[in-house]
Amino acid sequence: MRAAALYGTIVCMALSVVSAPATPAMGLDRTTPASAGAAEARGTQLAAARAAATGIAFGPCPEEEMLPDSLRCGTVAVPLDYAAPYGRQIELVVSRAPATGDADEHQGSFVYNPGGPGASSITFPLVGELPEWKKIARAYDMVGYAPRGVTPSAPLSCQDPAEFAKAPAALPVHPSTTYKQRRIEQAKAYADGCARDAGPALRHYTSLNNARDLDVLRAALGERKLTFMGASYGTYFGAVYATLFPSHVRRMVFDSAVDPAPGQIWYRSGLDQSLAFESRWEDFRTWVAKHDSVYHLGTDAGAVQRSYDTVRTAVARRPAGGKVGPAQLHSALLGAVYYDDYWAMRATALSEYARGNPIPLTDQASPWAAAARDNENANAVYTAVQCNDAAWPTDWRVWDRDHTAVAGIAPFETWANAWMNLPCAYWPAPRQEPVDVGTEWGELPPVLILAAERDAATPYEGALELQRRLRGAALVTERDAGSHGIGGSSNACVNRHLETYLLTGKTPVRRAECAPHREPNPVSLERRAGQEMPVPVV
Repeated sequence: MRAAALYGTIVCMALSVVSAPATPAMGLDRTTPASAGAAEARGTQLAAARAAATGIAFGPCPEEEMLPDSLRCGTVAVPLDYAAPYGRQIELVVSRAPATGDADEHQGSFVYNPGGPGASSITFPLVGELPEWKKIARAYDMVGYAPRGVTPSAPLSCQDPAEFAKAPAALPVHPSTTYKQRRIEQAKAYADGCARDAGPALRHYTSLNNARDLDVLRAALGERKLTFMGASYGTYFGAVYATLFPSHVRRMVFDSAVDPAPGQIWYRSGLDQSLAFESRWEDFRTWVAKHDSVYHLGTDAGAVQRSYDTVRTAVARRPAGGKVGPAQLHSALLGAVYYDDYWAMRATALSEYARGNPIPLTDQASPWAAAARDNENANAVYTAVQCNDAAWPTDWRVWDRDHTAVAGIAPFETWANAWMNLPCAYWPAPRQEPVDVGTEWGELPPVLILAAERDAATPYEGALELQRRLRGAALVTERDAGSHGIGGSSNACVNRHLETYLLTGKTPVRRAECAPHREPNPVSLERRAGQEMPVPVV
């Protein structure tokens, strides 16, 4: 069954067996953004005015970031709590590469966020050196930053990084009652660790505050209106920004859009994502089967699944390189579900392992010790924002019922998603209601949404919902493709729409379509055999 058809089938099946959260979040009145908090709205105005007066003193970047001299860094102060703008401040680290074009080409600052929550864009300005971005970099100062809580912007931690990266680890597809109880205890301990590290500040890591921080950054950059591109989660708080500050928007790009409907944030979103991951996992296995003469893992998707299951069983019994167990194997293959750039490498690793050579799998899937602190930090921020943003079910029986139902038809990622989000069931900080994202006709200038039709991390329905809510938004769809984050990547048609919009402000009338980018080429096992492929797990 093709993935698009499979996705439609399993969504229909899941809707019949999976309930919504026990306490669904209610949306705010999007026609009155001040309802997000009148005190916070006043605090944002004050902080933005203060940032505009102060600006950003750009100089050398933090030494630990190991960035080239072409990139300059500075900081902007934002209130921890916008209801108390004179209270504790957080310094966000900002990076910038000046526009490379002539003065008459300059269009101001272009700010980028790659999502997460928990991801940094400090290295983003370096993309201006790539062919796909050079024209945009001529017109704009390329700006990246580390959001609140993300290293090095007052980093949040919930657990010892060494413990977080511990390997190998088990990850049963159909967990036992005993295993589930162990993960419940771990989730409770993790939530407690977040509270110990952050204290009363924990409640302030939210999408609303990320949007407010973005407005302060706009002011600090000296921009009256914001030009912004957000990918993945960056589309969600970008949409929150557009709802709260529509008159401050110049141009906005939403790449791989999160479904912003309040009922989706965030419990339901995770269930839908697990369904979509199953479809994309089938895409990968179908591609591997098509190249069975190279990989020898099976001539159809089912046979490739059995080969994968054999490897999974083997590393559970004896971890590859002493480090790669089922959880590490799954994490590596999840990278292939996000990005088809990984398909050839991951297929080679599985194939070589099956032939008795564990080195490619060990190199690709082993925890990267040098990244342990950053990975733990990213997970801490992800957890804090997701848990704070909305109400989650607090009864384990709801989680167990819903995830058991979805795992019955979409086993690849469902329980892994559950364990990642389970601390939210035991979260010690107060939750808030999601913003009811949306703008009316004429409130926003033209904005651009980019989406791949079979993206699993942010299913395509999210792009359609965002377009409905941001009246007048244009949508560019990469048909029959599923990589996550498509702007400035390998599809020339998508890149033309992105470039045209950022340089001229022009969008398609409503919707445009692009043919898919080319499928990956398989890598010859004969050329790869025995070679190391040092790719960090994603």
